[in-house]
Amino acid sequence: MGVAHELNTSIWRIYKVMKKHSIQRRTFREANKAYFLGKPLSFEIRSKLSTSEQTLKNTGLMLYWSEGSKREGKTVDLANCDPEMIQIFLRFLREIHRVSEERLRVLLYCYSNQSIPQLINYWSNITELPQKQFTKPYVRKDFLPEKISRMPHGLVHVRYSDQRLLAQIMSDMRVLIDNMLG
Repeated sequence: MGVAHELNTSIWRIYKVMKKHSIQRRTFREANKAYFLGKPLSFEIRSKLSTSEQTLKNTGLMLYWSEGSKREGKTVDLANCDPEMIQIFLRFLREIHRVSEERLRVLLYCYSNQSIPQLINYWSNITELPQKQFTKPYVRKDFLPEKISRMPHGLVHVRYSDQRLLAQIMSDMRVLIDNMLG
């Protein structure tokens, strides 16, 4: 809600009073940031963790440190072809950060001689996500038999588009790393 709405007046009257008293308006960037920070989170971090939950959190952070995208961005993105690693990372997102299931996305990366429907079905079962949450797969036209044998089910990116969750994971990861290094 804006100031005008709260005061039951028009926005133009607010602008007039601000101008009269030389009150600066927010820049577009400042207004967007205030709006962004005022929106409710799409996740809920568990605060009190049991020993097993703390282990899961630390494991998820280490997985992200080793396999996650750390570039400046807005999306949590972990890529791997190991189904157990993907399952553990999803448990971390679901149980520690209580993410919104509807916002989880999966990108399949595979080769042209692999069956895309079979791979999507396989990863849908592994991730426990409906196939509608899989984005258009990336299919490589060139393939080498030795690479396919290392990735018989392709590779998946588990993605969650939320800048604040990414910042939280990066911050928690930094604290864990610093604690481990002394």
